[in-house]
Parts: sequence; C-alpha cells; structure tokens
Amino acid sequence: MNNDILYGTDRGVREEGFTLFCGVDEAGRGPLAGPVCAAAVILPPELRISGLNDSKKLSEAKREVLYDVITGGALAYGIAFATVAEIEDLNILGATFLAMNRAIARLSPAPDLALIDGNQRKGINFPCRTLIHGDGLSASIAAASILAKVTRDRVMLELAEQYPQYGFERHKGYGTAAHYAALREFGPCPEHRAMFLCKPY
Repeated sequence: MNNDILYGTDRGVREEGFTLFCGVDEAGRGPLAGPVCAAAVILPPELRISGLNDSKKLSEAKREVLYDVITGGALAYGIAFATVAEIEDLNILGATFLAMNRAIARLSPAPDLALIDGNQRKGINFPCRTLIHGDGLSASIAAASILAKVTRDRVMLELAEQYPQYGFERHKGYGTAAHYAALREFGPCPEHRAMFLCKPY
C-alpha cells in the first residue's frame, strides 16, 4: 500500500478545516454468527504507521501488531458492537449503523467529522461523509478497519470456547463448508443469525 494515498486523503480533510475527524469501519457484516463490530479512530496528523492497510489485505499476525500500534498512537479510539439480537431486530445494515454510532460516541475528544467506509450514511447520528473503499484510501478508516477486525476475531475465539462444535476459531462465523457441515450436524446456537440461515444448510 502506498501510504501517500492513505495519508493524502486524511491531509485533504484537514485542509478543509476538519482538524479533528475520525475514520469509521466495521467487521462482521457477512458472517452467519456473532456480533457486528465497529471502530472509530482519530489519528494525530504527525503519526505515520508502517504497513497500515485495509485489514482484509493483512495477515492476522500483522493485524495484531498494528492493533497495538494504532491503540497506542491514536488520539482517541472507540470500539463497539451490535449483538445478534440487534442484528435480527434491525437487520444487518441498521445494526451496523448502531455499532458505528456507539463507537463514535465513545471518542473523547468528540470528532467534528466522521469518515465512514462505504456509500451509506443515513443511519449515522454524527456529521459525516462516506468514502467508498475508504479502508484502502484513508489512514483513519484503515486503522478503524484493523481495530474492528481484530476485536471481532477475538470475540469469535471466545465463542469458539463456548461452542467448540462450530469451529468459530477457524472461520470466525463465515459460511464456510465446514461451518455449514457443523450446522447440519448440530443445528444453530444462540450466536447464529437466524435471518442469515437458509434450510437446508
């Protein structure tokens, strides 16, 4: 990843007059099980993080290293969830916005703008703008993508201990062949999203 792109986008936002803004991203919209997680990050202008990139393009080990760098160097960060019950109640898009709003609300100081990865913002309760593929274009959003991904993966490891028959530690709740095989054998657990499941599995 060319860091000039990541930091150039953020520099442009600051040059518009937004001296305190956050990047926001989520992890876990697509899986069959587990919560959706969102993170919001305010990076200081002078911070340059080597290897920063969209979390999906990084190894698990690299994400873990960068998680510590980001949380150690950020001006502020917030991480929040929407539960499986909230996903079922609101649908996945509504639950994603709920998690994002919770993450932004945890920032102190509060940002004057939120950069949201994607193309939808109607559910965000803060001044914001969207950036399609923002996790590859903005350092702040890339940082948020890493915090959200690492945090959700850790939750899925905890759920793997609670429900070892599903292999959550391997697929993190996504619809792999092994996951569907486990569903056929054991049926769903309380952490499965009923609206995401189609019978027969």
